[in-house]
Amino acid sequence: MDNATNLQQNGQPNSQPAIIRTGRGLTIAGTRTTLYRIMDYVKAGWPPKLIRDRLNLTDQQVADALAYIDQHQEEVEAEYQQVLAESEEMKREWEEKRREIEAAIADKPIKPEEAEIRAKLAAAKAKLGME
Repeated sequence: MDNATNLQQNGQPNSQPAIIRTGRGLTIAGTRTTLYRIMDYVKAGWPPKLIRDRLNLTDQQVADALAYIDQHQEEVEAEYQQVLAESEEMKREWEEKRREIEAAIADKPIKPEEAEIRAKLAAAKAKLGME
């Protein structure tokens, strides 16, 4: 870990790294916040103080994260793009599973008691002008 990520607020070296690699990827030490989450806000144009407040971080944690991102731009950007691609793939998989479940539910016959409840609901909606 380079010196830029190991500085305390007073600029003196700190023995603890500010950014660490965990199973989740590049992470702010002592938190579960990844640099990829920070990147989401940076790319959306959020200023550091709003990022700090939104993610419940300190000014120093945000400054260290932004400094690391700046100093390791290519590496962080490549990992960020990979995280986005994996996230999009998971989203597609879950959407497909949701569609399959909805289709399976739609194929099941309606029980008589459910039909009665649905009819009452439709009548109430019609009375309220909701349909």
